[in-house]
Amino acid sequence: MVRSELIAKLVEAFPHLTPRVAEIIVATIFDEIAAALSRNDRVELRGFGTFSVRHRDARMGRNPRTQASVSVAAKRFPYFRTGVLMTARLNGCAKKGTS
Repeated sequence: MVRSELIAKLVEAFPHLTPRVAEIIVATIFDEIAAALSRNDRVELRGFGTFSVRHRDARMGRNPRTQASVSVAAKRFPYFRTGVLMTARLNGCAKKGTS
């Protein structure tokens, strides 16, 4: 699903929303998740999953073409871990007490 399909689903599920308002809602949610991650905060969406930032230390890498050693800088990257309910849904199991 791409962003425009998500917006269309929102408009379909909530007819009182215009496509423009739904687009603003989706953009705001994504912007807030990105802003929280840039502050090194963790974002937890119950039943869906958790977004966090992982750190990769600087290291020596190797250029696959020349086999020369290359210094690779430290970096941060976003990480997503699915929640228990999402994992259960994906595997066709309904968690006890949910619909």
